[in-house]
Amino acid sequence: MAVAPDSQRRRLPGLELLQAPQRKSPEQLKNCLGSLQRDWRRDDHLAALWQDWPSIAGERLAPHCRPLALQRGILTVGASHPQWRQALLYNRPQLLSALTRAGHAIRDLRIQQHHAIASPQLEDEATIWARHPSRIDVHGMGTCPSCQRPAPNGEIKLWEHCGFCHRQKLAEQLSEPLDPDQNRSGLG
Repeated sequence: MAVAPDSQRRRLPGLELLQAPQRKSPEQLKNCLGSLQRDWRRDDHLAALWQDWPSIAGERLAPHCRPLALQRGILTVGASHPQWRQALLYNRPQLLSALTRAGHAIRDLRIQQHHAIASPQLEDEATIWARHPSRIDVHGMGTCPSCQRPAPNGEIKLWEHCGFCHRQKLAEQLSEPLDPDQNRSGLG
């Protein structure tokens, strides 16, 4: 059995009452958290970077990457997908500059793939299929203006003709010979 601290016990003749503990004021907690944040900033702690990350990386990049480690002024940043890793590599100088402007003493960046980040932009197959242009149950049926055959309205809206005509036009574009003036290889 646990024993209540003296501050919670009230003794009366022949009786001992337990009282609820005195509540700490919210200001004490607020001051404690403020002190903790100041310590993070002073010590160049990773938690300070986490707090500032959305404003440093920007609203498009921040959800897809996060600071993972900070050692001796070298920040390791993880990206959720190879394309976001590429975006980080491309924007590396701007990111270093933003870190410096925010008051973080970062000398260098290491950027790596980090799959633990859930990317809010990636869609699952069911969501993609739900709006696929070939779905007649979603978009309805129409008539292709090129071949006058029945076609899903989604395809007509997307390509201005049906998927079959679209593939045929793409194949024609790929099989067209190059303009001889554009192809001067010196052979010939």
